[in-house]
Amino acid sequence: MARRKKDKHPILEKVRIEDAGAEGKCVARPEAAKGKVVFANFVVPDDVVDLQVTKERRSYMEARPLTIHAFSPKRDTPFCEHFGVCGGCKWQNMQYEWQLFYKQKQVHDSLTRLAKIELPPFETILSAPATSHYRNKMDFTFSDRRWLTEAQIRSGETFDSLALGFHIIGRFDKVVDIENCYLQPEPSNTIRKAVRAFSAAEKIDYYNLFSHEGYLRNLMIRTSATTPDVMVLVQFAKPDKVIIEKMMQFLAKEFPQISSLLYVVNPKLNDTFHDLEVKTYRGLPYIREVMEGLEFRIQAKSFYQTNSIQAYQLYKVARQMADLKGDEIVYDLYTGTGTIANFVAKKAKKVVGIEYIEAAIADAKVNSQVNGIENTVFFAGDMKDLLKAELFEKEGRPDVIITDPPRAGMHESVIHTLLEVAAKRIVYVSCNPATQARDLQLLDARYRVTAVQPVDMFPQTHHVENVVCLELK
Repeated sequence: MARRKKDKHPILEKVRIEDAGAEGKCVARPEAAKGKVVFANFVVPDDVVDLQVTKERRSYMEARPLTIHAFSPKRDTPFCEHFGVCGGCKWQNMQYEWQLFYKQKQVHDSLTRLAKIELPPFETILSAPATSHYRNKMDFTFSDRRWLTEAQIRSGETFDSLALGFHIIGRFDKVVDIENCYLQPEPSNTIRKAVRAFSAAEKIDYYNLFSHEGYLRNLMIRTSATTPDVMVLVQFAKPDKVIIEKMMQFLAKEFPQISSLLYVVNPKLNDTFHDLEVKTYRGLPYIREVMEGLEFRIQAKSFYQTNSIQAYQLYKVARQMADLKGDEIVYDLYTGTGTIANFVAKKAKKVVGIEYIEAAIADAKVNSQVNGIENTVFFAGDMKDLLKAELFEKEGRPDVIITDPPRAGMHESVIHTLLEVAAKRIVYVSCNPATQARDLQLLDARYRVTAVQPVDMFPQTHHVENVVCLELK
């Protein structure tokens, strides 16, 4: 049944939520929607709810929950006071065993429905040992236009206009002030709260996302799961030496455990700083993670899997699927800072790593050097331009290829090159099963999938990693 409010958006009454879909949204197909699929956040499969439609298109609707008439047995109680506001951890209201179920289902549905190729039985998803405080990197935004929740407005309390936290769902200009975040271990919360209190007391202006005025833009905190190292980077909008010195001196004094204290001046209209100089105020310009005795140095601009413990499980799966005997030439595509390349190097004759970002390749070379690894070489450039006959003639043709592309998957020309090279085995690591399925369909011309292993890297979210092994036909 559907009724309409004054804004003409219908309310769908007593709708049973059927499934969990893409982007963490749940799915319903009520009769009142007249054949359209309805997507909603912050509900759980088997809830019975009233839904307020917020957007209507030709084939689907988007909606928000109004009233829950029957709670699903798959529900859990969210442990974060900011659940439903900050935009993260959308599945915190779902029991972890069901999160795993729907992530496995997401991988299975993507590969079977989109790839439409012959597939082996899937391995059971590898669960994460920790479902909170598992992230090693968090970015917090400063804003002088704090977003107040409905509960805060109704409370009648007076709140200041400052926020140090996360963007609310779908709004770049609205930031919710975070009290406690359960994604990263201490000292993350303590540092963030201290920075907020100090900057407010010292009346250091927070950045305004419209006028682009103010000094404090962003706070990045990185922690290590395997060493005591802590990195803190403060992003300033202007090169005011007095303000920078005041903030950095405060952090250095209050948190002597910070091993890498950094800052960057960013006068641009966006928060990206990969093209800017990062300055070391105190300590080293990197923190360390250790994996099977290998030390990986992670700088401010470095990419490293944000769940360190589960990354180890992911890399072990990739190495096992590669099935290296010691005499193979391995190509590690989209190598980043060379984590996988260095991790598998001792099992291979040679590893060739390729990555677009030059700074990442510099990190990869350093990570080989500090670990005494001499059978790796790394190249920076566009994958479709580098992966050609000239490189194979110089470094050797690959026996095994490991590829871990961004969410968009591999460029079609890269896939055509892989088909021509015809390595005996490809290990495809993906954070997006849908684009992975598209690429597997193209690779099916010469390869067959022999193993599929989902890995849960991000509990409380819908995100899932998947590792696929392909053998030459």
